[in-house]
Amino acid sequence: MDERQQQIMMYFIEEAKEHLDTLEKGLLDLDATMQDPETLQELFRAAHSVKGGAAMLGFSSIQKTAHRLEDAFKILKENPIEANQKLETLFLKGFDTLRDLLNHLASPEGLSDEESNRIVKESEPAFIDLEKYLHQLIGVPEDEEIDPEFGEKAVEFLREMLQIFKQTATDANRKKLGYLCTKLAELDKELAIEPWQKIVKAASQAIANPDNLYPTLAPVIIKELKMASDLVVLGQTNAIGPSPVLVQLAGPAKGLGENQIAIDLEPKAAAKALLGAFKKKQLVTLVKLLAEAVKSM
Repeated sequence: MDERQQQIMMYFIEEAKEHLDTLEKGLLDLDATMQDPETLQELFRAAHSVKGGAAMLGFSSIQKTAHRLEDAFKILKENPIEANQKLETLFLKGFDTLRDLLNHLASPEGLSDEESNRIVKESEPAFIDLEKYLHQLIGVPEDEEIDPEFGEKAVEFLREMLQIFKQTATDANRKKLGYLCTKLAELDKELAIEPWQKIVKAASQAIANPDNLYPTLAPVIIKELKMASDLVVLGQTNAIGPSPVLVQLAGPAKGLGENQIAIDLEPKAAAKALLGAFKKKQLVTLVKLLAEAVKSM
């Protein structure tokens, strides 16, 4: 990591620590927090800001963890729920995961892929418990019964897709990926869940576009289809939908203007492109603008 990248990362860590303080303070007195919409909004924005900064720098484990906290805070914002000890404990477990990841990142050793994967994997049961308990508290209705093996089968197909994405982008490989999209769509052929069918179709169209490179497609498609399959299993099909990025990839390719550069959707690759195209002063300005934009979301 060069000096400029190090500066940007340190800026992110400093901001993230401030957001952690906000989250901890609010969660330790969750009852009072839930009675104050302004404080609850601060917690939501803190998680959102960490998620945005982590995404920009390619720290996917931090991004995912902050995103899950953000989603949980969104439920609190939109539904009248009374705080209790169980809810506070579950939230604090999620917070501890985020803090653990950021502490590792700030340490001299840094945050290795192996360590981040371990932390995220160990935290998965706690986040699932938090999501289920929140849905129980707000009385989320269950969808029709789906194949109990839906999630496992979806993961199987996504693993196959990931292996193909690691290979050379040939017409034959794109056809294989398209076939796997068909298999994913058939997982709910009896129920024909429209949101699931829609996002799989968008993925198939994005794959079929030869202008879309594998390094661009892979992180978007694998992540969104995995998230969508999780929502199907949880019975939250109304929350499924292709992101603006996937919609753009599924549409016709557009040319670049004279003063434009192509930015890869993979965060680390995007950061590398920006570091190569901008001068130091421009980068500092860009980081400040992004930080301000994230805070205002």
